[in-house]
Amino acid sequence: MLGEKVFVSGGYIGQFEQAIRRPQLDVAIRLDQILQTDGFFERTWRKLIDDQRYADYFAKVVELEPLATRICDFESMVMPGLLQTGAYARAITVAANPFAPDEFIEEKVQGRLERAKILKEGPADGYWPILHEAVLRMPVGGPAVMAEQLEHIARLMRERKILLQVVPFAAGPCPFMGRMVTLMEFEDAPPTAYTEGVRSGTLLDDPATVKRVAGEYDLLRAAALAPKESLALIESAAEEYRQCASTT
Repeated sequence: MLGEKVFVSGGYIGQFEQAIRRPQLDVAIRLDQILQTDGFFERTWRKLIDDQRYADYFAKVVELEPLATRICDFESMVMPGLLQTGAYARAITVAANPFAPDEFIEEKVQGRLERAKILKEGPADGYWPILHEAVLRMPVGGPAVMAEQLEHIARLMRERKILLQVVPFAAGPCPFMGRMVTLMEFEDAPPTAYTEGVRSGTLLDDPATVKRVAGEYDLLRAAALAPKESLALIESAAEEYRQCASTT
């Protein structure tokens, strides 16, 4: 099988053949070698990188998001990109790139807002994020920015665009502490998981690995507040930020 020859799963090759995702650089190079395509796959990969506004390790996720039938995100420190307001995204981007020109910052912000458009219709089986309470308490951009951000996700919850839960501080230790993870399911392709580190990210498609990550995500759900209680906590935090903003 082709997948065995280039050291990836058959599901990975299937997603590539169906234009669901593109191969990573090392896979593109091995495909050229096995299929004797004179560098075609590597050239195609490099052209896609030149044209994109996202880091290579994350661009793979952006390609898959609109194709997913269900997306599950967990964030332990910051708001998931799909939920960020412009002001929140700008504050996060400036903090990570304090010397970058305004044009760079705005391009990154617009990229996140573009991604969020998939929530207008939403994945077929929904967007089910889980946030640690630390995400609500981290004052990104100041009280006014946080109030707007939390009011935004509360509105999405009330409109049933998302099904969001919060893991409270009182729950104690939980899976993925200090990390983020994304799970995506597809109609005609195997599920995938994504996790991120410092300037790096890994898309996982090995069935056993994805199953284990999904099991840990289920443990997060068990530790989290119910959606109704989560909404009440978010609205309370938003009101606290709004009151703080009005006095400063």
